[in-house]
Amino acid sequence: MSTGGDRYRRGLYTFFQRTVPYPMLVTFDVPDSNAACTRRERSNTPLQALTLWNDPVFVECAQGLGRRLLDSVPMVAGIDQRTRLVVDRAVRHGLGREAGRIEHQVLGDLYRDNLKRYWADEVSARQVVGPGKWPHTASLAEVAAAVGVARVIMNLDEFITRE
Repeated sequence: MSTGGDRYRRGLYTFFQRTVPYPMLVTFDVPDSNAACTRRERSNTPLQALTLWNDPVFVECAQGLGRRLLDSVPMVAGIDQRTRLVVDRAVRHGLGREAGRIEHQVLGDLYRDNLKRYWADEVSARQVVGPGKWPHTASLAEVAAAVGVARVIMNLDEFITRE
């Protein structure tokens, strides 16, 4: 695995061999590179969900999104207002639309529950956040809770499927 500035090049320059394509692309039904493709096959398999949940690329993307969510949320008094802002931004960044009432409730509950958990367990919070810095306007527990929300958003069918 590369480190430093080359670490994230793989997201832009995936080495693609005709006979052995990148495994994540195969999981998401990449078309054969030897022929033209006018329409991609669409499927939804458990392997896709596991890839979205466990692949290091997606975990790091969720960590980055979690940091970004809190970087753009202003310091406000009250956990409910901050939670609402985090959920609003998570849905807007991840899905490109406004969050509905039920989404606000479910994701807000997830954020608050994770916040309580990570306040009590700093070791787990550091594992979830990963290496690197987090916004100075947020605590480690808040970033870990935001990463949890980002991971849920990124595992939605609406996130990976273009209609």
